[in-house]
Amino acid sequence: MYVVTGAGPIGWTIAEHLAGQGKNVRILTRSGSGPDHPLVEKLRVDVSDPVALGQMFDGASAVFHCIHGSAYRAKAWAAELPEAERVVMDAVAAAGAVVVFPESLYSYSEPDRVITESSPREAAGGKRGIRTALLKARAAHPADTVSVVAGDYFGPRARLAHAGERMVPLVLSGKTVQVLGSADQPHSFTYVPDLAAAMVTAAQRPELWNSVLHAPTLPPLTMREIATAFATAAGVAAPKLSVVPGWLLRTLGLASTDMRELAEMLYQFERPFVMDSSASERLLGFGPTPLKEASAATVAWWSLCTANTPQNTRQNAS
Repeated sequence: MYVVTGAGPIGWTIAEHLAGQGKNVRILTRSGSGPDHPLVEKLRVDVSDPVALGQMFDGASAVFHCIHGSAYRAKAWAAELPEAERVVMDAVAAAGAVVVFPESLYSYSEPDRVITESSPREAAGGKRGIRTALLKARAAHPADTVSVVAGDYFGPRARLAHAGERMVPLVLSGKTVQVLGSADQPHSFTYVPDLAAAMVTAAQRPELWNSVLHAPTLPPLTMREIATAFATAAGVAAPKLSVVPGWLLRTLGLASTDMRELAEMLYQFERPFVMDSSASERLLGFGPTPLKEASAATVAWWSLCTANTPQNTRQNAS
């Protein structure tokens, strides 16, 4: 039996992946959401509450902790994430399982170089410093852990992403796509099913526990290239892109907390931001899904979402 906390794009995909392997899955969310499958048990649980968590991990082979902060703000992350992870790791240690975390590239402190599994993870301040502290807390905890790092992700259900609702629906409708910093700097994107498969594989391989791995990730793409890949998959015209320059975002950040939080990460978009997953691919035994296949699956999911919006449903009914 496997436990998944959270039913966002990563948690949902992991649950589907495990159920597809014939595994029993317990998915814990505050809302009771998750994929409908006979092997998936959906429970309403606040996993940041040790009392509510109770014995939910008893009998689990592994736990996949896929819950993030309530807002994309350093203040929210600092208030919520460290304690929530400690509660989960305490319960995992007591259950004798392993906990696998999805992780970002934020903690890497030399982002101007190609980022490998051995690159230093000592970033300080803001959201980057919080990710650094979380990784250190995992390493220090007696629970067995694995952290699987991904670049900016895309794929089915990946709505709140730079290559998600900010890009794919606009490409499909022929509208201009706004990107941050630059449209033509190389950038690493990870396909969500590849991240999910890496996390499941790591959980099932004890020799990979207590390590930081990189999810199999495509060679770097520019924002223009990934948007064009979606357009090609959909059979629509090449997308038009406009760039929000860094200086404008930093200026807006003087008055807007949300813009300030985005501006903190501009280094990822104004110059090359590239990760290398080759070492982890050798350990995991597989590489990334080809771009053509990943783009087609992403476009198919978004096309279905668009077709099922209330407005389109009313139009189709008439």
